[in-house]
Amino acid sequence: MKYTTLLFDVDDTLLDFKAAENQGLHQLFAEEGLDLTPNLKQQYQTLNHQLWHDYEQNKISRDEVLNQRFRLFFEQLGRKVDGEQMELRYRQYLNQGHQLLGNSLKIIQDLAPKASLYVVTNGVSETQYRRLTDAKLYPYFKDIFVSDAIGYQKPRIEFFNHVFDKIPHVDLKKTLIIGDSLTSDIQGGINANIDTVWLNPKQAPAKSCQPTYEITQLEQLYPILGIENTNESAKSA
Repeated sequence: MKYTTLLFDVDDTLLDFKAAENQGLHQLFAEEGLDLTPNLKQQYQTLNHQLWHDYEQNKISRDEVLNQRFRLFFEQLGRKVDGEQMELRYRQYLNQGHQLLGNSLKIIQDLAPKASLYVVTNGVSETQYRRLTDAKLYPYFKDIFVSDAIGYQKPRIEFFNHVFDKIPHVDLKKTLIIGDSLTSDIQGGINANIDTVWLNPKQAPAKSCQPTYEITQLEQLYPILGIENTNESAKSA
């Protein structure tokens, strides 16, 4: 194995966050008597993305993201809501979304005996543990690192320093981070001086930073790791 320590992001890397988010928003909006139209969904996602980006840049706290996003969104619609209470309701729905992204479970099952696997995520601890467990991914990881438990978030070097302090005998030259976000996963890997894999299914341009490797699906990890995809071998046999 070229890399023996693999750090995996969760949302839109292993689990289909878009599907979970869509499910949660539909249920929440239905409670509010609203139809989640494509325009409304895009409006919410634009606001939510900006808030998470501000969090990555250390401009606001995680709690500010979670407790303000629905208040700010519904203000745009001319409605006043309790942002914290709405977040709690949404969190209950989101926690139920554990749809796998592609062939991620089989790939993780295949890689677990061959390398040390860890989760690195900026998500919410309760949500990520629940979703990883329900998706049957949890047992294959040696540890789960979540920003709200650490006190720092990707891409900050403090997040990665904590991770490396907790991984026994970590060799940064043989450590690889795999994720879908340029600004948190790839920039975080660059800050931490480790190699990076950008999961970029839409083949968007890499504007903010350059990953070491770029893939469009998780199966393309195998040649990067220098090993055979035994899932494909089994399929061929």
